[in-house]
Amino acid sequence: MSDSNADAERNDSPATDNHPALLDCCGGLNNVDYSKMDLTLLEAFLKHIHVYDSRLCIAVIAILFNPLFWNVVARWEHRTRRLSGLFGSPYLACCCLGFVIILLNIYRSHSMTVAMKAQARWEVMERTEVFYAGIGLMVFGTLLVVSSFLALGFTGTFLGDYFGILMDEKVTGFPFNITENPMYWGSTANYLGLALIGASPVGLVLTAIVALAYKVMCKYTDLIHQL
Repeated sequence: MSDSNADAERNDSPATDNHPALLDCCGGLNNVDYSKMDLTLLEAFLKHIHVYDSRLCIAVIAILFNPLFWNVVARWEHRTRRLSGLFGSPYLACCCLGFVIILLNIYRSHSMTVAMKAQARWEVMERTEVFYAGIGLMVFGTLLVVSSFLALGFTGTFLGDYFGILMDEKVTGFPFNITENPMYWGSTANYLGLALIGASPVGLVLTAIVALAYKVMCKYTDLIHQL
């Protein structure tokens, strides 16, 4: 056999090395062998959460109800001016709604705390660095909330624009130069910090629901403003 024929046979024969075939990147997650994934940590996390606990259900309802309530009431007032007429003044109506929102937020925080205390702590989160990370988040969250309130004032914070109470100009300084909704994300940071300090898996879940509720509300508000 000539050298050229031998070279041709070697080129036509399949590779005989033992290297595993590379995953096709275009196949996406279809190439992942889920049976080999280590889900031990996730399983341990889920074991600490009792989904059917009534206190957890109450906390979830409070989380979802709050933004729904103040959005519906504020938009109803914007369309009808019924609250302003009922209280005889848009400022008084706005202050009353703000007071109700504060009470609802206090109850939401209380229900979340009760749900966290009612369920087990997770030893994985019982670490010094996790505890101090929680404190740092609460300090940062409180800074966002307080500075946002000081920048907007009471009526600006509690939906005064829906009552026709407008500010002289848009607030663009701190903390609004960091995020458009510092009050929302400051509150979320506070809840996350509380969950870390309490080593509470259910607290992490509740915080995620808070963040999701705020995110949906922000997207909905942006959509309404575009119409």
